Amino acid sequence: MAGQLRIITGIAAVVLVAGAAAGFAVAWRPSIAAISPPQPDTFDPAMVKRGRDLAAIGNCNTCHTTQGGANYAGGLPVPTPFGTIFSSNITPDAATGIGGWPEAAFVRAMRSGVSRDGRQLYPTFPYDHFTNVSEADDRALYAFLMTRQPVQASPPANQLSFPFNYRPLIAGWKLLYFHGRDVPSNEAKGAEWNRGAYLVEGLAHCGACHTPRNALGAERVNAQFSGGQVDNWHAYALNDTSHAPVRWTADALYAYLRHGWQADHGTARGPMAEVVDNLASVPDNDVRAIAAYMADISGAPAPDGKSGADAVAQSSPADAAQAAPAGAAIYAAACASCHESGRPLPYGGINLARSTAVTSPDPRNLINIVLAGVGAVEGERGPIMPGFAASIDDTQMVALLNYLRARFGKRPAWDDLDKTVREARAAQAVSLAARDVPAESSQRGKP
Repeated sequence: MAGQLRIITGIAAVVLVAGAAAGFAVAWRPSIAAISPPQPDTFDPAMVKRGRDLAAIGNCNTCHTTQGGANYAGGLPVPTPFGTIFSSNITPDAATGIGGWPEAAFVRAMRSGVSRDGRQLYPTFPYDHFTNVSEADDRALYAFLMTRQPVQASPPANQLSFPFNYRPLIAGWKLLYFHGRDVPSNEAKGAEWNRGAYLVEGLAHCGACHTPRNALGAERVNAQFSGGQVDNWHAYALNDTSHAPVRWTADALYAYLRHGWQADHGTARGPMAEVVDNLASVPDNDVRAIAAYMADISGAPAPDGKSGADAVAQSSPADAAQAAPAGAAIYAAACASCHESGRPLPYGGINLARSTAVTSPDPRNLINIVLAGVGAVEGERGPIMPGFAASIDDTQMVALLNYLRARFGKRPAWDDLDKTVREARAAQAVSLAARDVPAESSQRGKP
């Protein structure tokens, strides 16, 4: 017995030493020597243009620009369960940005999540997706960023509690969860589908929002695209667990991503609207590729080809009104004139029986939209809707939601609506105060 104990103890010691060595090996990365910021005219204009499109697909400006700040100068607060992380300055400023980064340092950050000086980067920077980006595309992104206007701006210090403020621990997270992922490839599905797979699984990092996460903030690989949470919005499931009343097609997804709305699915709001804003400058073929791949993931439409109103059902107005009479009255006074006008989007409201916000198991998106409305976007023909944050109180909001769910959702009533409404209103008030904009914002993605 004593001999066996010594053997077990020895094995355990070897495992611990090996684990510590592996952890140290992952945690430690050498610094890469700084360079003088390269001159913009040293980059091929065609490469810079390609980098611009790639940066838009990756939503780089959205994450690295704070309200009222200069483009790409960082400072955007990113709330996490572990505290707040502020995005970095990725302009070519030598002191506070990435102007001193050689191309090799930039590629390492994209592929491995390690800064030029060897520090581990927090995975709020989605290098678990960016590791799939090709070296050629990394170089184009580098060329684009290095030709931006340098901005001297340091982000606030991260607000993380111990031990999450201890960067070497990120190495342990990487050992557990950062193993890279193979981008799906299928020659039989064609070049467009494969291009979409490369973009979605890599630079576009769609799963970062649309996949649920575990207790340590890693995407749950067994639930990819099953829906997630971001900035007090619910990122809908994109796979065959979707609650969309009308199944997405590639054409519908393309229209939604290109224009920010689609007649059978409604209007992009919240963080998704910011994605649409960025995709507006991306070539059509890349947007179509993303749509083709995501439509394939979401599953085939109904075999009988039904779409729109023919593919959805709703309860009778009388039955729903009996279940939620106060909500029925609010709907008739404030909503029906648009949503039952018979006018198609963008001139009328969506048939709410087609709305994923109404059929979703999470009511937050619907609450956010009712509170903030849908603002006009300058230069675009798109849906608009007034916000009702100032005109209906929480009790009226709950009544309206119960009516919408009963009549159009054909799903069980939402639980804890009172609490969810209070939380959504409070979160929206904080967001509006931080942005210093009126409740009915003129920007698509800013509720």
